[in-house]
Amino acid sequence: MARKKTITRQNILDAAFELVLEQGFKNFTARKIARWMNCSTQPIYLEFTCMDELKNAVLQRVQEYLVTEFYGRTYCDDALINLSLAFVDLARENNHLYRAIFVEDHFGVQTMREFCYKLAIERLQSNPDAKRLSKDRQMDLVTGCWIIATGIASLVSSGYINIEQKQMVSLLKAQISDFIQHDRFNSQLAPGSMANISFGNSKMAQL
Repeated sequence: MARKKTITRQNILDAAFELVLEQGFKNFTARKIARWMNCSTQPIYLEFTCMDELKNAVLQRVQEYLVTEFYGRTYCDDALINLSLAFVDLARENNHLYRAIFVEDHFGVQTMREFCYKLAIERLQSNPDAKRLSKDRQMDLVTGCWIIATGIASLVSSGYINIEQKQMVSLLKAQISDFIQHDRFNSQLAPGSMANISFGNSKMAQL
């Protein structure tokens, strides 16, 4: 009779996901995950052909986690602002994960950019004025929110500033209103070009 597995694929995925939540990707190796599970690396390579396969599975879990634990939070009556403030909370509450995704880029810029832009554009549709904008201008508006949210997240998570939620809401509302009324980005750049902006090693068009 074949031996029953004591460590399943799900066990490994759960452990790898927990490790990423706790430590980011600095210890994302088969050996570190095995140590986290108190086992050898053999079960990992029996269930996953390579570490990239495990990493892609963890990415799916991370996206689900972001949606359920952060991106579903409500702070005000504007869905896009809620998403932006949830991003700030992610940086403040789990800086390891925030850095792994949006600074160190362990999951790939394109994958997370598509995921986050999709969420943001969906949220934008609840704003009647923004909904009437062209697709390019909607993308620019989302990028503008993301730039501001990233700046706030960086300063708040590092302890450089203290800012109240109502101040962040006011700042983002003013930005959204201004971008809807004035074609700030497109006046100097080609339509949609803000979606390709990068700052240093971090692609800022990730939301």
